[in-house]
Amino acid sequence: MEQFISPKKEAWKALLERPTASYKDLEPLVEEVFEAVKTNGDDAVRKYTKKFDGVTKETLRVSSAEIQTAIQRVSPELKASICLAKDNIERFHQAQRTATVRVTTQNGVECWQEKRPIQNVGLYIPGGSAPLFSTILMLAVPAQIAGCSEIVMCSPPDKNGALPDVVLYTANLCGIEKIYTVGGIQAIAAMTFGTESIPNVYKLFGPGNQYVTVAKQWATRFNMAIDMPAGPSELLVVADATANPAYIAADLLSQAEHGPDSQVILVTTATSILSAVQREITTQLERLPRKAIAEKAIANSKIIAFSTDAEAIDFINQYGPEHYIICMENEDDYINAIQNAGSVFVGNYTPESAGDYASGTNHTLPTNGYAKQYSGVNLDSFLKQMTFQKLSAEGIKGIGPAIEAMAEAEGLQAHKNAVTLRLNDLKNES
Repeated sequence: MEQFISPKKEAWKALLERPTASYKDLEPLVEEVFEAVKTNGDDAVRKYTKKFDGVTKETLRVSSAEIQTAIQRVSPELKASICLAKDNIERFHQAQRTATVRVTTQNGVECWQEKRPIQNVGLYIPGGSAPLFSTILMLAVPAQIAGCSEIVMCSPPDKNGALPDVVLYTANLCGIEKIYTVGGIQAIAAMTFGTESIPNVYKLFGPGNQYVTVAKQWATRFNMAIDMPAGPSELLVVADATANPAYIAADLLSQAEHGPDSQVILVTTATSILSAVQREITTQLERLPRKAIAEKAIANSKIIAFSTDAEAIDFINQYGPEHYIICMENEDDYINAIQNAGSVFVGNYTPESAGDYASGTNHTLPTNGYAKQYSGVNLDSFLKQMTFQKLSAEGIKGIGPAIEAMAEAEGLQAHKNAVTLRLNDLKNES
């Protein structure tokens, strides 16, 4: 990891950059696949599944028999771990329910806000070298709590054309019935348009590689909502001399192993820990099965030392990390000052892995600085907020003249007339 000691503010712009490649060159392929799926449905999905995944699939939907067989093959120990995580995620997301907001703004004018579930949602679960069955928990649990009536799940096949047993176990545990062995661009296109086998949905959720990222953004051209813009995973740790160098290194590497384009940052106000952290990274890296991937990510990563807390906090807020670990003696100062982060992990005993799996918070988070304006997935991500109002005769008489005056000033005579008719009727009745 490259080190920067007390960088001047004019150098921050370069330090804030992510190692994100331009996706512009992927758009022609995405457009091709979308047009093919829109026109040819399942046939196009099968064609691109064979082309990109090397798998021939006649039936795209996973059968009940396949699910039941997979369930039997998952170890009791792993099942227990997944159930523990699911319970915590349910508990945290259930607590996010809010009551109806009801206000009488003035006599005879009642306004209220209620939430309704998004009826049909699509969940994309990444596969490949690391099938993220934990993402099923993070997306399906709040979708079920919200009351989404149809949940569609797509995930890419392995080399045998199947989904991992643990993926099917977790999906079944979360009550997902419509599971499809489809990945990549063709999965996003299928859930956007609908095919003979795969239903279209109203909103897409879930992380993915660069192809899935571009496909989700392309889907928004067809009235599709998505959870958030997403990119390579990232972590920023802020630490002082009270932090454990071995823990810091482990946390940095846990994020680096996601992919070669991941980025990890260590921000510190104590240069005394830097050599110890670097040694730990070197030692721990040698023991990682995904060493080659993590090494590439580490090459994109930085250690930055600031002389004051104020500078460190300013930099962190400008960076807006997806994951943010605070290991500082004055942790409350950093907690209170953070404005831009996807999820925050506080203290030496709170690894980022806790949020990825089992603490209860959601791990589907904004990356690439989007934490400045986007939230991570939560219960409200699966809900729409609808407003209502009801006016009595007293209410329309109370606000009617104001509406008439405002409509007149905007030149919208029909708007004014809709009020005037009612006010005249009320005058005649009285």
